[in-house]
Amino acid sequence: MDRLARVVAAFAARPPVVVDDPARPQAAVALVVVPDPDRVLLIRRAERAGDPWSGQLALPGGRRDATDLDLLHTAIRETEEETGLVLPRERHRATLDDLAPVTPVLPPILVRPHLFHLEFAGAVGLSDEVAHAAWVELAALADPGTYRDTAIEVRGAPRTVPGYHLPEGFLWGMTERILTPVIRAWRDLGG
Repeated sequence: MDRLARVVAAFAARPPVVVDDPARPQAAVALVVVPDPDRVLLIRRAERAGDPWSGQLALPGGRRDATDLDLLHTAIRETEEETGLVLPRERHRATLDDLAPVTPVLPPILVRPHLFHLEFAGAVGLSDEVAHAAWVELAALADPGTYRDTAIEVRGAPRTVPGYHLPEGFLWGMTERILTPVIRAWRDLGG
């Protein structure tokens, strides 16, 4: 079993922390990985007024719609709407821990990440919600020089946050919190 498959299997074997809070809106994202070379799909959200994640690097996903069967369906639907990539439900390998924003100015939303392991990197497109999409190598994310604390401004307030410095931009926040355990597991299995 190759390194990426071992990482995926490790997360699949771990029960996720699921938060049951009906007062919070729910959302889901797709953490899509592919082998040869090992990569993850990242998007840059389009600049949109009123979107607290406007312009940020992220995983495809969004809020649960009333017609979604479950949050896995949300992740699949949102990924297709945002990038044109159709995620087969049978390629879903793991549900990761639910997350909520830690910044008080963000909406009180719960996000459930879903890990998909595809055989190859499918073509991705752009939508009115996505300005850029790319398959980013896990080796670039795991490089020690890529991850560091950085001073940024969030809604006029200075903050220092951890994140990944990539050619595509600075990846931080909830996406960093979702990706970091996966990147660490991938890096640790490389030795």
